[in-house]
Amino acid sequence: MTLEQLAIFAEVAERQHLTQAADALALTPSAVSAAVRRLEEAYGVPLFDRIGRGISLTAAGRIFLEEVRPMLARARAAERLLGELGGLQRGEISVFASQTVASYWLPPVLMRFHAEYPGIRLSLTIGNTATVAEAVAEGAAEMGFVEGEIADPALRIDSLVDDELMIVVGPDHAFAGRHDISADDLVGKTAWVLREPGSGTRSEFEHALARKGVDPERLEIALELPSNEAVLSAARSGLCATAVSGHVAAPHLTTGNLVRVDIALPSRTFRLLRHRDRNLGRAAQKLAEFSLSVAASDPRADLPVCR
Repeated sequence: MTLEQLAIFAEVAERQHLTQAADALALTPSAVSAAVRRLEEAYGVPLFDRIGRGISLTAAGRIFLEEVRPMLARARAAERLLGELGGLQRGEISVFASQTVASYWLPPVLMRFHAEYPGIRLSLTIGNTATVAEAVAEGAAEMGFVEGEIADPALRIDSLVDDELMIVVGPDHAFAGRHDISADDLVGKTAWVLREPGSGTRSEFEHALARKGVDPERLEIALELPSNEAVLSAARSGLCATAVSGHVAAPHLTTGNLVRVDIALPSRTFRLLRHRDRNLGRAAQKLAEFSLSVAASDPRADLPVCR
């Protein structure tokens, strides 16, 4: 059993997809498949069920994955230590981020960091706020960037920049163009398409409704979807409303594919997560300082004005 085999197994297990794992590892699908089969055959334990063209972890595979994750984390930590002994000439940082932050604010920050420290490899994994917080808490990520509220005493949470939250609809929706929409109209007078529970956008929207005296449980939710683009695509149909980041909605508002509903929602805050009791490597500590510095120089997210 080698670290390479374990890394290949973990990548396939996390993605539940051979081709996607092969792309992430810069290997061919046949090489990835062969490595997994050699591991299974060497120990006589099936780790995946092959059903049609898909794969899924067996019970043994799930147990094995829980052992492999900390082993790979320790191996990456050892590699980072050696790299950082050279004064940030080499190294690797594992970052998790929720969708809105990862798609808009974070990429230019990472590119500016890379320009200053080209030898540092940045690995970014995108999830929702809940999965990002879990990854940082469990040590799978050294730091995380989220847009939702987090209440985990194990995490250190630093505010970065503000982001506007807004309700949008398609141009054919009954709310489009009206200036007399009240908070009470959000219940019973429209269906909703929202991000999945656990996303920062969903949790922030529900908190905003509660502050307006609207029980989120009373919303008529027609669809729950796992990405910003998916909810916007559904909203463009004109049959439902959604709540999204101003960053996400901006290009659609510009083209007229979506219309902003005239109800003010409070801004939410992008946040940096770190574990309170785990020491960051030098490279990760430098990225944390760099991110906070960028945020301090531009305390509001770069949002266009949308009408």
